[in-house]
Amino acid sequence: MFQSKVPGVQVLGKVFGQQSEILSPEALSFVAKLHRLFNPTRKQLLQAREERYRAIQAGASLDFLAETEHIRNDLTWRAARPAPGLIDRRVEITGPVDRKMVINALNSGARTFMADFEDSSSPTWFNLIDGQINMRDAVRRTITFANAEGKEYKLRQDGKLATLLVRPRGWHMEEGHVLVDGERCSASIFDFGLYFFHNARATVAAGFGPYFYLPKMESYLEARLWNDIFNVAQDELAIPRGTIRGTVLIETILAAFQMDEIIYELRDHSSGLNCGRWDYIFSVIKKFRHDPRFILPDRSAVTMSSHFMDSYVRLLIKTCHLRGVHAMGGMAAQIPIKNDAKANQAAIDKVRADKRREVLAGHDGTWVAHPALVTIALEEFDKNMPSANQFHVRREEVVVNAADLLNTNVAGGKITEAGVRDNIS
Repeated sequence: MFQSKVPGVQVLGKVFGQQSEILSPEALSFVAKLHRLFNPTRKQLLQAREERYRAIQAGASLDFLAETEHIRNDLTWRAARPAPGLIDRRVEITGPVDRKMVINALNSGARTFMADFEDSSSPTWFNLIDGQINMRDAVRRTITFANAEGKEYKLRQDGKLATLLVRPRGWHMEEGHVLVDGERCSASIFDFGLYFFHNARATVAAGFGPYFYLPKMESYLEARLWNDIFNVAQDELAIPRGTIRGTVLIETILAAFQMDEIIYELRDHSSGLNCGRWDYIFSVIKKFRHDPRFILPDRSAVTMSSHFMDSYVRLLIKTCHLRGVHAMGGMAAQIPIKNDAKANQAAIDKVRADKRREVLAGHDGTWVAHPALVTIALEEFDKNMPSANQFHVRREEVVVNAADLLNTNVAGGKITEAGVRDNIS
């Protein structure tokens, strides 16, 4: 077993080679301090999630919060100005933290790359710690890779690398391979803490900064917790407050009612909101699974033109631009279909139409999951967004109320056997 040499900290996973450099005593002490300070609050907030869900089951309605009405109604406050490397985010590529994919994503021509310790990475212990090695080498521009056939991958030398952002795991996750005082470490704090400790200063020296995507939040108090962690982490390493930036994925129905408040809590560290649309749909299904009024039709019928999805998008864009931050569009999950030209063209056409819809709606950027889609997304945003972003597109005409966000009626939508089979497939 790896000996951590940090009082109260146990590492239960096997550690190989350079992984011991990531799990240095100094880094583990930093993570342990953050965990000890903030894990009690994290657990309280998770308990609050459960209580809120039980209330919804019992018939409580969802609405904008009365206690934070003053924040929503104050039209004067703004979040931080966009940080270096985050002014123009017209196309962001996302993917797991394995070495080859990190290199390809940084080289892809996208403006930014979200290195993902969350949904797109299998959270094995080896993957997570190896991913931290890859982040360290990517920040320092030393990352290379050679596959079994001897093909070599390295970073492009023309200076057009994507700006790196990192997505840690969500608040509900724990890292079972690391115990702090006998308690499983918060996975969010673990992922964030290791990356920040090893790379914060190096990212600033490289011309950008320690930038993050924050997933799965359900309340503004969860954003406040991230902000508190950011402040302590920066203070611990003598890095100016406000150096960190975090983009929040609005991918739960509860968070959709608290967008202003989430930006407000993170305002010195905020770099906007993102329409995490697939998880958002799942959140609606999950939160209202007891209520037959919210049963959705086949997945293919739940498009972005559905009333509840369109309302969520329009409110997000209006909110972000009022507060001076990016309103990021959703994921194009398609990947090239190599052996079927007709099916491939159909997929490409869907991506193009989706990105055109986003830019015309007022989004400042969008997500793709594959390097081959970067050019398509860029073409649509370059054609329709000549400026670095669209903060000037205010969407002041937009009025979205609770009923709009909860109107899951889909015109013509049906539940079919083919739809169920497609989901399973």
